[in-house]
Amino acid sequence: MTLRLNYAKLSPDLFKALSDLSTSAKKALDPTLVSLVEIRASQLNGCAFCVDMHVKQAKIHGERELRLHHVAVWRESPLFSPRERAALAWTEALTQLPPHGVPDDLYGMARDQFTEKELADLTFVVMTINAWNRASVAFRAEPGAADKIFGLDRAGLS
Repeated sequence: MTLRLNYAKLSPDLFKALSDLSTSAKKALDPTLVSLVEIRASQLNGCAFCVDMHVKQAKIHGERELRLHHVAVWRESPLFSPRERAALAWTEALTQLPPHGVPDDLYGMARDQFTEKELADLTFVVMTINAWNRASVAFRAEPGAADKIFGLDRAGLS
């Protein structure tokens, strides 16, 4: 597949605004948690570019490879903490919105693990990765195409 169009180049102000929002949303949360959320949302959305990017970022930040492999099966895996499980469940619910909204029990689980501010920030992380996924899928961003630009070649994955 070839890139349909370069949305970053064609709409640089909007690209920068989304990038700034994405960066701001991540500041208050643990980078490991953010990586897990970005990977899971990208898996659900079928965004190969973003799965590739966020797996490489997680590896660079020291994430264990086995945990990266287990993100897709996090419910069955013993490798994730209750906080990470709550974040992944929240991510799935917001990425694939249920017909009647986010259930109260899921909200309660998330609130047991996150402060109100953290949950708001986490929600913005989920919102922004979903926006990136949609643009990358729509315009067929090629996995690995931005590795040099973002320094992802340091992950040692190819």
